[in-house]
Amino acid sequence: MKGATTQRQLMPASINATVIIAGVIVLVALVFDFTNGFHDAANSIATVVSTRVLSPRYAVIWAATFNFIAFAIFGTRVAKTIGGDLVRIDLIREDARLYVLCAGLMGAIIWNLITWYLGLPTSSSHALIGGYGGAAVAAYRGFSGLLKADGWIKTLIFIVASPVIGFVLGFALMVAVYWIFHRWTPSQVDKTFRRGQLFSAAMYSLGHGGNDAQKTMGIVTAVLATAGMFNLQLGEKGSLPAIPLYVVLLAHAAIALGTLSGGWRIVHTMGSKITKLRPVGGFCAETAGSATLFGATFLGIPVSTTHTITGAIAGVGSTTRLSAVKWRVAGRILWAWILTIPAAAFFAALSFLIIGFVAAIVGKTS
Repeated sequence: MKGATTQRQLMPASINATVIIAGVIVLVALVFDFTNGFHDAANSIATVVSTRVLSPRYAVIWAATFNFIAFAIFGTRVAKTIGGDLVRIDLIREDARLYVLCAGLMGAIIWNLITWYLGLPTSSSHALIGGYGGAAVAAYRGFSGLLKADGWIKTLIFIVASPVIGFVLGFALMVAVYWIFHRWTPSQVDKTFRRGQLFSAAMYSLGHGGNDAQKTMGIVTAVLATAGMFNLQLGEKGSLPAIPLYVVLLAHAAIALGTLSGGWRIVHTMGSKITKLRPVGGFCAETAGSATLFGATFLGIPVSTTHTITGAIAGVGSTTRLSAVKWRVAGRILWAWILTIPAAAFFAALSFLIIGFVAAIVGKTS
């Protein structure tokens, strides 16, 4: 097993210590889910706030509600992809596996906080994926056979596909609305789509909760199975067992609470810096984004809600004229997207090395 013979013993032998460590990592995972909620809250509410359909306070309550109830609609296919179809965690030395999962989460949280502070709507999903992969590579000290190609390929394809699909659907919906309602007065259109945006924002929040909360479910279940808790065990080639209901509810509650905390820096970028939106545009962008998320979630593909809604907003803005989209801002966002996976992987690998160093010192002194 590559690198296994040279790795230090990282995990204490005590079963009680293992349970404590697993509990701490689950808490870290829920913190990530919370940061995902406030980091990606803008995806759900930016358009409905920027069009003044709802105040920020009521918008986050609306979004958080649908973030939570998504558990009753979507399955756990995305969770299985994140937790079992990206990394062969069974190839990593058993006493290092929990630390890999913890470091992966830490790398994603660090990148989330950096981009939140800068007001950049990057992908929490891809931060988690990059963090998990980076920590695993640092532990395994190599790539060969560690990363599962199928899971990575479909995820990487949708880094490009989700904003493109969102753009095309947003553009098409906006054109269709122009054609259908061209005889209506602007005030009639505005009044109708102000009400319609309540529905479209709810649907987008539902898709956001359904796809993003599952990512944390996958990691939490992997932690519990790695620690052998609650009779959960990893399957063949590191595949996940069935996701327990209590994990599902915890993940959705954490992301909903995160959404309630807001994330106004990114709301400002998403709601006004890319293009100016009216209620009709907000409705089309949210509807296009939610359709993309629903399809990807049912297919088990972990997509970026950020990429999706950004593409949809740009598509809506492009129906007026291409100059209506502030491409310089969009370009800044694009660079943040490109950097997300490698940056999160770097921070996760560094976190793993720090955890290993601290664990070794604690082991010597205990």
